[in-house]
Amino acid sequence: MMSTESVSNEAIQQAREQLDAHVREIVQWHFSPETGSPFWLDWAEKSGWNPAQEIESFDDIIARFPHFQDEWLRDLQPDVWVPQAFKGQPFNVFETGGTTGMPKQRIGWTDYKVDYSEFSEKISDDHFPRDHYWLMMGPTGPRRLRLAIEHLANVRGCSCYFIDLDPRFVKKLIADKKFDVARSYMDHVIDQAVTILKHRKVSGVFTTPKLLEALSEKIDLWEAGIRGVFCGGTTMDPQYTRFLLEEVLENRIGFYPTYGNTLMGLAASVPVTKEDNFSITYYAPQPRAVLRVVDAEKTDEVKDYDEWGRVELTTLTKEFFMPRFLERDEALRREPRAPYAWDGVAQVRPFGAMEKKIVEGVY
Repeated sequence: MMSTESVSNEAIQQAREQLDAHVREIVQWHFSPETGSPFWLDWAEKSGWNPAQEIESFDDIIARFPHFQDEWLRDLQPDVWVPQAFKGQPFNVFETGGTTGMPKQRIGWTDYKVDYSEFSEKISDDHFPRDHYWLMMGPTGPRRLRLAIEHLANVRGCSCYFIDLDPRFVKKLIADKKFDVARSYMDHVIDQAVTILKHRKVSGVFTTPKLLEALSEKIDLWEAGIRGVFCGGTTMDPQYTRFLLEEVLENRIGFYPTYGNTLMGLAASVPVTKEDNFSITYYAPQPRAVLRVVDAEKTDEVKDYDEWGRVELTTLTKEFFMPRFLERDEALRREPRAPYAWDGVAQVRPFGAMEKKIVEGVY
């Protein structure tokens, strides 16, 4: 059983009231002709009810909306998602997935800045010194991660170096069993990072677990000046997490696992400790996004605490409304834990990981 810092019932209730108020504001926005997007206004007309008048709480979203379909983000032109209030303003186009076929696309304006500015308050100046330099080793365009990480660095007065990674290419190589080519590409990425760390002052790194491990085999991270690491992208089970903390980071470099994507933003983790058996728990950036762990067969039902289920995401911003999207992930449902007064998701892994082999690549 994980140790927990207790969260009062009052704090949980306040968080729920804040979420419900936010839900009413966002639903009003997306289903009002003056501000709403063509997709949702058309959807409401065809469905025969008016969410702007009938949705009062997050529970109403669960009860009244079907699951958001990822085909809508693959098949429809991006313009259908532009809220009337944003009409005429050029938007960013961000992609997720896309190993085969058309990737999901999300448009945006400043959501990524809001998401990552909030995250800045959750990291330590000891691990990520202000007015210094970062290195990101991961996918840049067409994902929003590149802009988001640079914005996070800039918010803290830092500038960021980038080493690009194409996760679609790596997944394709592994699926085709071209392991030698995949390893060669990984070495190519690592070599570039080593060059930067040898010739430039860098204190913070954003990368994936596997690339972090490979980087540590080529250079002493502490001696290179690294004091903090963001890690995300692929599965980190407790055994691997312990290896990263104790062997790779030697228990002296700050470790910040993150769970995020183009559709959600960034879920932060509570500190990973030996007392938690190195199990990572993430908490969504509520009320802008809500994560639930639901029964894979009966998705209206939430799993009990410490039970496995499928991850369901609801995104609630003025730029993007996405109710009840079933992620391709599964996780353990975890109780609220200070400073978060809502449920968390733990040990996130690809959905069905225990039943079938999943190709993750390096991201």
